[in-house]
Amino acid sequence: MGEYLAWDIGGVLVVILVAVLATFALLSVRRWLLERRGGTVECSLRDPHGRGVWRLGIGRYNGDELLWFAIFGVRLRPRRVVHRRGLVVSGRRKPEGEEEAALQPDVGIVELQDGSGTVELAMSGSALTGFLAWMEAAPPGSPIT
Repeated sequence: MGEYLAWDIGGVLVVILVAVLATFALLSVRRWLLERRGGTVECSLRDPHGRGVWRLGIGRYNGDELLWFAIFGVRLRPRRVVHRRGLVVSGRRKPEGEEEAALQPDVGIVELQDGSGTVELAMSGSALTGFLAWMEAAPPGSPIT
């Protein structure tokens, strides 16, 4: 009886290990698919009017849009799309209090407003500089506010 129990426990542990490895492989392949075309940056996103939780993700520039994908997910579609047209930076700051523990070190936070509401993005200093340059680099004749 004990021998069968050991095989059962061993089988369960193998199944759990295979599931963890498959999940890791799936997330790695998804991230590779998102980053293979370039134009990506690691950034956290928070909807201040929602739950107020910082979610780690990847932003990918796609023309006049910043597509934001949650890092821990399986979807290949963005969870949030930030359109450059009509986008306004309403604030810029460093992490405060509990945010410092939730975010990566040396990040800047920018509060953005557009037609769909307010969102905050947190990214490294160089990524934030690139984001602000992207906002201002509209094609000629395109009105950006």
